[in-house]
Amino acid sequence: MRRLKGRFSWSLMALLAVVLLVFGASRSSGPSTQEERIDSISKRLACPTCSGESVYVSRASAAESIRNEIARQVAAGQRTDDEIVGYIESRFPGSLLLPPGDGVDALVWVLPVVALVCGFGGLIVVFRRWQREGDVRAETDDEDIVAVALRHYDDPTEGL
Repeated sequence: MRRLKGRFSWSLMALLAVVLLVFGASRSSGPSTQEERIDSISKRLACPTCSGESVYVSRASAAESIRNEIARQVAAGQRTDDEIVGYIESRFPGSLLLPPGDGVDALVWVLPVVALVCGFGGLIVVFRRWQREGDVRAETDDEDIVAVALRHYDDPTEGL
C-alpha cells in the first residue's frame, strides 16, 4: 500500500510538471503597443556585430538598422512578431538569442527537466535500496548477537 502511494505521488508530480511545461511553452501574452512589440522583438535577436548583446541593448550601427527594420515592419502591421523574427533571422543567420520553443527545438527546454526528474528518481531508488540493504544487515547482525548471547547463556564457558 505504501509503495502504491509513493508511485501515485511521483506519477502525479510528473504529470504536473508536464502540464506546467506545456502551459509555459504555449501561453503567449504578447505586448500590446507598437513600442512594446519592437522592444520584445529586439530582445529576442542578437546583434550581428556585437559579442553576446541583444539588438535591444546594442548601440552598434547594425543593431540600429535592425531595430529600424523591426519598427518599419511593426508599423506596417503585415507580419506577426514571429514572422518578423524569422525575416531578420533569414537575413542574419544565427541571430536568435533563444532557441524556438516548438518542434525538435523544444527538446532544448524539455530535456534538462526530464534529466533532472530522472536523476532525482534514480537517487531515490538507490537510497531506498541502500536503506533496505542496511536494514537487512542490521537484522542479521542483531540475530547473530542474540544467537551468541544465547549460546553464552546456555554455556557460560563458550567464547572464553
